[in-house]
Amino acid sequence: MKNQSLNRFGGLSLRDILLSILLLVPLLSAANSYAQDRPQLKPKPLPTPKVEPKSEDQERVRVFTEEVRLPVSAMDQYGHYDPTLEIDDVLVLEDGEPQKIRSVRHVPANVLFILDTGGDGNGLSGLSKKTSTTRAVALKVISRLPEGDRIAVMQSSNQAELLQSWTDDVDDVTRTLTWKMFAGKRSRLFETMTKAAQLLSDQPEGSRHVILVTDGVETPGGKVPLDDALKQLLGVRATVHVISYTAFVRQKTDQHNVTLVTKDNPIAGDPVITNDPTLPPGVNRGGPTFGVGITFDPAMRRVRKAYEAETKKSEKWLATLADETGGRIFLPMSTDEMIDEGEEVAREIGAEYVVTYRPTRALAGAKPGEYRKVEVASRRVGLHLHSRRGYIVPNP
Repeated sequence: MKNQSLNRFGGLSLRDILLSILLLVPLLSAANSYAQDRPQLKPKPLPTPKVEPKSEDQERVRVFTEEVRLPVSAMDQYGHYDPTLEIDDVLVLEDGEPQKIRSVRHVPANVLFILDTGGDGNGLSGLSKKTSTTRAVALKVISRLPEGDRIAVMQSSNQAELLQSWTDDVDDVTRTLTWKMFAGKRSRLFETMTKAAQLLSDQPEGSRHVILVTDGVETPGGKVPLDDALKQLLGVRATVHVISYTAFVRQKTDQHNVTLVTKDNPIAGDPVITNDPTLPPGVNRGGPTFGVGITFDPAMRRVRKAYEAETKKSEKWLATLADETGGRIFLPMSTDEMIDEGEEVAREIGAEYVVTYRPTRALAGAKPGEYRKVEVASRRVGLHLHSRRGYIVPNP
């Protein structure tokens, strides 16, 4: 028993142990040789970003940058919003070439008011635009806009001023229009248009709207030329709707070209003297009736004529701006008609879709400031479509 315990270790015989040692020696020798011959490893550098092949998601991003988002208003034969517009209903031509429509969607609008409340110092008090009327127009519009639309308000008065930042809270906008609007002696309309373009650039393209309530007349002394203001507003690719005072104030100016003046009669106001029943009708003891005379104020008439000429000029560029961007210009002739046009503007905004397409000519290959003409037509009987005339290719 003792010899057996000495010859075995943990159940292994001495012979087995010796054989195992003989087998391990060559393996250990080979491992040691490999460790000596193996090159020393250097510290592992920090990982660097790898350039992966373009995935499907990356391709979608690239396509999005090449996508044109075109605002298109859709009306039925009765002039009402058509809620059934589909891709096959729309034909888009860009520079005369038909485009493949990718999507047609109705999305909430971003509506920026530019309210012109300046110019009361032009010597035409009562004949030019009125802040109270402008406020009433804006209130009419917001009361008719679809729920979910976002609104901002800018005022052109002594300076360009943001009265209300973007919000979908109609009550907030109503309070702003009621308490923050004021009349000023100057109108910085062109400066306000430029700042409006900057404010709109952060909003999704295709849903940008401007409602411009103005006579279009800038007070002399502004730092922003009209051409620069138009370029900025056209470049942001917003739909511009204009409710213009131009026809309204010209009509009122014509009515005031002749001034009626009542001459004073020192005793004509005494009812006892002037209404003597003992005298024949039309005869009184107050002397001759001074009555009503007609007089002309040459200086005021010159001011009115100059203002009328300015409104004729402004009406032209306002109409071109609206037409180019796919909006409309309204030329009301009375205060009530002007306020009613606010409802029509809201209806136009509510009827607008965003039509998207990828141009057959890539935007990336366009020249700086390149203009592309756009035509939109309906493929369905009874459907009327309206959009902008074209767009300036955005900078990459």
